[in-house]
This record gives sequence, C-alpha cells and structure tokens, in this order.
Amino acid sequence: MDSFELLDRAGAQFQLRLDQVQGEQWALPTPCSDWDVRGLVNHVVTANLTTARLFHGASRDETVAFIGTDHIANDPLGAFARSERAQAAALREPGALQRIVPHPAFDMPGSQLLDFRIGDQLLHAWDLARAIGTDETLDPELVDYVWESLLPLAGALPASGAFGAGVSGALDDDAPRQVRLLDLSGRRP
Repeated sequence: MDSFELLDRAGAQFQLRLDQVQGEQWALPTPCSDWDVRGLVNHVVTANLTTARLFHGASRDETVAFIGTDHIANDPLGAFARSERAQAAALREPGALQRIVPHPAFDMPGSQLLDFRIGDQLLHAWDLARAIGTDETLDPELVDYVWESLLPLAGALPASGAFGAGVSGALDDDAPRQVRLLDLSGRRP
C-alpha cells in the first residue's frame, strides 16, 4: 500500500469521528490538554493547510503565524474536507516528496512530512473518538504503519512537546499494537 493511500485512510479515520460530533460536544475536553474538540479539529485542519502552504513556498515565520489562527469558523466539516483536498494535492505534486520544506519543527523532506501527517490524523482520530465517547478502534494497518514510523523516534518524542511524556514503560510487548502506539505517543488509554 502506498503512502498516499495511507494518508487518505488516515483522513477518513478522522472524518469518521468528526461526522459524529454534535452540538455541545465541540466544547468537550480531549486527551490533548491544550484543546477542546473544536480546538483539536482546528489543529488538524490547520496542519493540513500548513502542509499545502509549505509546498507552495510559505516560510517558517509565515507558517508559525498561520498556525495561531482559527481556520474552521462556522464550518468545521467543510473546512476539514477542503484542507484534506489541499494537503493531498500538494503532497502529490511532482517532486513534492523529495522537496525540503521549512516545517516549524525543522527542515524536512516532503516524504517525512507525509508520514507525520498520516500519524497526526490517525492519532487525533483516536483523541476525537475518546473526547466524544465513540468507537476508538483505529485501522490496524495504519496503526502498524504509524508505529513503525514513530518507533525509531521514541527517545526524542517527549522533547518535541507534542507527545506528552512519551512511553510510559507500563506496557508489556504483548499489549495490543494500538495501545502500544497510543502509549508511545504519550496517550494513556
């Protein structure tokens, strides 16, 4: 399976949960302590749009300023759909995966940003499911892919500030892969 199909499937995992958000659930807390449901959705939409902007010449400073704004307004579902299309188109441009982009974290090749976007959407699908109390089961193939992508970074994840405290050390190697991935990413299911 190619990375573009995985990206589409990760977006679909997030969309599945987003479609279930109702009324007052937008204000519910999420496992990401900085965001309620609305803030989490805005983060994913913003990250999708940021990806497209990076491939179209946005600088690191422009990107940081862009990240700090509301990109969903009164249409979170529409904003997510538009951001998904923009991200997918930018990543699929000829040469995009070989291009180095000035991501706020560090300069990275497009292929690495693609992996980050797959992981971000998948993990936030779980966060959204947990927040609204719906099915938290993630696509097992995506879980395996993101696990393999993040595992080599396990020691550096806590320092990034985006993955909580990282691995808890409380799980056995025979714990389900999804539970181990969530733990690796600082989540405690």
